Amino acid sequence: MLKANLADLRKEYSKSELTEKSVSDDPFEQFAGWMDEALKAEVPEPTAMTLATASAEGRPSSRVVLLKGFDHEGFVFFTNYKSRKGRDLAANPFAAVHFFWPELERQVNISGVTNRVSDQESDEYFSSRPYASRVGAWASKQSEPIGSRMVLIKRVAALVIKYASGHVPRPTHWGGFRLVPDRIEFWQGRESRLHDRICYTLEAGKWQISRLSP
Repeated sequence: MLKANLADLRKEYSKSELTEKSVSDDPFEQFAGWMDEALKAEVPEPTAMTLATASAEGRPSSRVVLLKGFDHEGFVFFTNYKSRKGRDLAANPFAAVHFFWPELERQVNISGVTNRVSDQESDEYFSSRPYASRVGAWASKQSEPIGSRMVLIKRVAALVIKYASGHVPRPTHWGGFRLVPDRIEFWQGRESRLHDRICYTLEAGKWQISRLSP
C-alpha cells in the first residue's frame, strides 16, 4: 500500500496582507490589479482557472480552462458546447471559477450565472486562434469516448486537407460563455492559517464588502 506523509506537509504564508481598506470598492478593479500583479510576477499560467459546474441532477465536475477576457459584464472563456461542461451549463447555468496563484499566496473564487457570448464575439476570438487550434476544434468531439489517439490524428489530417486555404470557420458547437458574478472572494495567505478573506457580494445591484473568517 502506498503511503505518503501528506498530513505532515506545512507551508507558512507571509508575503502580503489584505484588508477592507486596501481593496478597491469595485471587485472587477480589484481583480484587474491582482491579475496585473500575477502577470508581472510571471506566475505560470496566470489565466488558468478551475471551472466548476453541475449537471441538471446536481452532479458536480471541474476542470481547468483559460480566462480569455473580463470586464464589468463578467469573465469569459471558450469551449465546445457539446462537452461535459457545455452540457452542464446548458442544463444548469450556475458555475464557479477558482484561480490559485501560489507564488503570490493568493486565490480568487468567483461564482454566478453563465450565458453564451454573442456569435460575433465567438467568431472574433475563434479567428484569432492558431490554425492548428481551429482545426482541433473541429476534430475533437470533446468529452466523447474515442477508440485511440490515431482516430483523432486521422481526423486532423482530413481537416488539414479540407481547410488547406487556411480559412477555418467556427463550428456552431464551439463558442464562449460569460460568467456573470454575484460573489467574488479574494484570499491572501497569512501566518498560522489566519488567512485574509475579503468577499464581495452583489445585493440590490450594489457590491457589498465583508471579511470572512479564515
